[in-house]
Amino acid sequence: MLPLFHQIAFLIFALIAGGIGVYGFYRLYLRIARGAPASETRTDNLPGRIGYALMTALTQERTFRRRTGISILHSFIFYGFTYYLLVNVIDGLEGYFHFSILSSNILGAAYNFLADLMSFLVYVGVIGLVIRRLWTPSKRDFRFTEKTLLHPLVKDNYIKRDSLIVSLFILFHIGSRFVGNAAKMVEEARLHGGQYDAFQPFSSALGSALFGGLSDSALHGWRIFGFWGALGSILLFLSYFPFSKHIHIFMAPLNYALKRPVGSGVLPPMKGLEEAMESEDPKLGVEKLEELEWPRLLDAYACIQCNRCQDVCPANATGKALSPAALEINKRMELNVIASGHSPFVLKPVPFEAGASTAHPLLEYAINEESVWACTTCGACMQVCPVQDEQMLDIVDIRRHQVMVAGEFPQQLQTAFRGMERASNPWGISRDKRMEWAEGLKVPTIDENPEPDVIYWVGCAAAYDPGAQKVARSFVQLLDKAGVNYAVLGKKEACTGDSARRAGNEFLYQQLAQENVETLNTVAPKLIVATCPHCMNAIGNEYKQLGGDYRTIHHTEYLETLVAAGKLPLANIGDHVTYHDPCYLGRHNGVYDAPRTLITKMAGEILDLERKRENSFCCGAGGAQFWKEEEEGRERVSDNRFREIQARLDDAAQRSADYQKNGTVPDGSGEKVLAVGCPFCKAMMNSTPEKQKRDDIIVKDVAEIMLESVMLATGEEVVPTGPEPVSPIHQPEYASAPNAQMPMHVTGTQASTGAPDAVVGQTNADVINQQPGSPLGSGTSHEAQAEHPEEVTQRKAWKPRATDDVSTAPVTETAAPAATDAAPARKTWKPKGGDDVSAAPVTQEAPPAPAATTDAPARKAWNPKARTDDVNPAPVAEAGAPAAPAAPAAGEAPARKAWNPKAKVEATSTPASESAPVQAESVSVEPASEAVPPTAPAAPAPTTPGERPRWQPKKAVSAEAPAPQEPQATGHEPPPITEHVHLEQVGENALEQGTATADPAAPPAESPTNAETGRKKWTPKKPS
Repeated sequence: MLPLFHQIAFLIFALIAGGIGVYGFYRLYLRIARGAPASETRTDNLPGRIGYALMTALTQERTFRRRTGISILHSFIFYGFTYYLLVNVIDGLEGYFHFSILSSNILGAAYNFLADLMSFLVYVGVIGLVIRRLWTPSKRDFRFTEKTLLHPLVKDNYIKRDSLIVSLFILFHIGSRFVGNAAKMVEEARLHGGQYDAFQPFSSALGSALFGGLSDSALHGWRIFGFWGALGSILLFLSYFPFSKHIHIFMAPLNYALKRPVGSGVLPPMKGLEEAMESEDPKLGVEKLEELEWPRLLDAYACIQCNRCQDVCPANATGKALSPAALEINKRMELNVIASGHSPFVLKPVPFEAGASTAHPLLEYAINEESVWACTTCGACMQVCPVQDEQMLDIVDIRRHQVMVAGEFPQQLQTAFRGMERASNPWGISRDKRMEWAEGLKVPTIDENPEPDVIYWVGCAAAYDPGAQKVARSFVQLLDKAGVNYAVLGKKEACTGDSARRAGNEFLYQQLAQENVETLNTVAPKLIVATCPHCMNAIGNEYKQLGGDYRTIHHTEYLETLVAAGKLPLANIGDHVTYHDPCYLGRHNGVYDAPRTLITKMAGEILDLERKRENSFCCGAGGAQFWKEEEEGRERVSDNRFREIQARLDDAAQRSADYQKNGTVPDGSGEKVLAVGCPFCKAMMNSTPEKQKRDDIIVKDVAEIMLESVMLATGEEVVPTGPEPVSPIHQPEYASAPNAQMPMHVTGTQASTGAPDAVVGQTNADVINQQPGSPLGSGTSHEAQAEHPEEVTQRKAWKPRATDDVSTAPVTETAAPAATDAAPARKTWKPKGGDDVSAAPVTQEAPPAPAATTDAPARKAWNPKARTDDVNPAPVAEAGAPAAPAAPAAGEAPARKAWNPKAKVEATSTPASESAPVQAESVSVEPASEAVPPTAPAAPAPTTPGERPRWQPKKAVSAEAPAPQEPQATGHEPPPITEHVHLEQVGENALEQGTATADPAAPPAESPTNAETGRKKWTPKKPS
């Protein structure tokens, strides 16, 4: 027990220091509460939330997901501090009351042993982590790239300084208690004939070594020192806690308890969007710190600053500016700057805590624009975060502001936005062509089969992308062979809006989603099956926010049930098969086993990648990256992933060849196959420049491989899934991903140049994500094939559309100015109001009437060449058939005309409707790099025999230029089922060309200009 003087002095000290600390925590609460209201409930089911928080915190489950050795050291500190909550209370009571917990009973022995053990383990943990931070190679865990925007405090080594302060505090706090308890062990040993407490071995050993020869008064003095040092340091540190990362020991469990009620695949809703759009000063998305929802401000305090999210970020792993860790740390540093403006002698909150706005936008200190548009929304940062922060949601909210308010975003997204507005798909191809993928197959629509057991949601990719069309054709044939009662929505289906939402265009997303919800509510589906995980996620998870609650599963899950029921026999295909986990199927929705089960049944085993399941590496298409150029970095995200895949397949093939040479296994075909479960993953893997060097690697969807397996098992022929009369797995693929066909965006910016080596340099992400063939080093100089060897063009300056958004007058652009060092401005999005194509109501005129016939017209035969009006949203006139086909049996879907893959393409012309005189061109698919020849090349660059044609960027199409003639079939490599628009023709693309319906001489009305940035402001269209 303490002497009376020390008791009084410590009580006064505790009241003062504790009061200052409590007030500091109150101010911390005020700063968090300055955030916007949460759009999702965070306090329902409190017992369940508290139980989850306790379980997650006490098991350290999220911490042990990565860096096992470091996590063990961290757990020593965590468990030690957790137990010290009890130890400090007991020690405090011992200072004021005559009692002591002895090891003579089992409870006392357990308490003393754990207190002694935890003290020792905390010391081991802290010393180990300090050594690791300062002197081992893993100090790179705390570095950032030169391109990453860092807060001035971070550049000034604040993180390292804070870590050392925390470490010294812990060592002093635990060490003081150790010393005081060691003196206590000597006192107790003298009372028990020199026998030390065996249940406190570390304290007893320290006491015997240091204090064995001291007098009783000296021992009592060391005990008093231990009391003041251990408990006094805690009280003093309370005032520093709100500025230190060590506060995560309290904020992390709170973050667990207040976690989102939905998964990472669901973005927060934006309620009252239409009303906000009509206001003069719309508040949409996030521009400043206080506009973030309050749980995201809590994230900044919960952040442990471990940079694990940076390690798994595909953008950062490939040398780009984005660092989710830097985003959270920069937010925290700014909050520290705000809090430090308070005087300790005035009990008055700082202006921000009292309701004032912050002075700077987030884009100035938290994250730069380049980083915002590098995010693939893969969710890896949120999945790996030990404290369950929501970094990805911050980025999406910033995008929302940039798109819907500031109107500043990558210009290629404008083409996707216009396509979704006008034709209900980001390709911009006519909605009337949404069923062309099914020509030659008996695919019933909901009108033909109004009560199906399954609705197959085809999706825009399967409707218009050549590679994804093969997946849809394979899947419906599997459904037919299994006897499934299914239907598709056909032309009633619209884009789910996933790309628009991830790009920040919530307004456009809600328009598309509401249309689909109305359609699906009318249909009332029993089950929706989607071949696209993005569609599955949007319909099954996000449409609930708009009143649509549907049971939705992925096609691999449904196929697994059919195989388990014995409806689809499978044979071994004898190939080497690896599997890429799509982010929106696996990480966001937890579907890992179904595709693996199917592949194992078809290939005997699955060649798992190192980065698999929840640790899978993104293909680079998510977050609307599919439609835009890739932000600057060392290599493309898709190239990094493909390099890992090809290394795995090559290794398996080499091992197989070695076994065959030794005669241990029979010879086999041994194709190298990459199986995917997402049309965007398939397109990216087939289009990435690194793939163009490897024609021996086949990229196919699980459904295509499964149709091949069923063919082998049954011996039955199937309708070709592509333009060649070959098996599904050998159908040719095309480079169809716009991202891979565009040069990498080059800015040359290095936001953190000059920061010390402890802050900027080679990162852990650089090391652990290095693949065979990846560019070496931590710099940002990218390999030539990532940007393409041709001259790199800067982003075109976007010219805003006239106020008359719906005019079809051609958009003419002035010549681009000479290239400068400044980054080009991103273009402004203007939503289309009312009729997207013409100012007048669109009335579809009938095409020239064919010869009169009483026979019902047959569905047109599928022609693999794209029509010249691919982007015309008006219905496509179809010529009547000379004779009607035989009527189908009752309840059977009418068969579409058989597709002849060898049929020559005939030049056709479609009369333009005068009421909707939009003229558009079909742009042939270009190769993403040198390896894939164009399907319909126009004046290709001369090449030497055997040389692959070089990739050439599209020339801008003049608005006055006449529409090119459709090329005749050459008899060479067959074209894809439906060719689509290239997105590099932004501002002058086929979607925005046409003849004027208004006076062409009238000057277009200018949108208001932002005086500060010089960029055109987007003016929301008021509904008429």
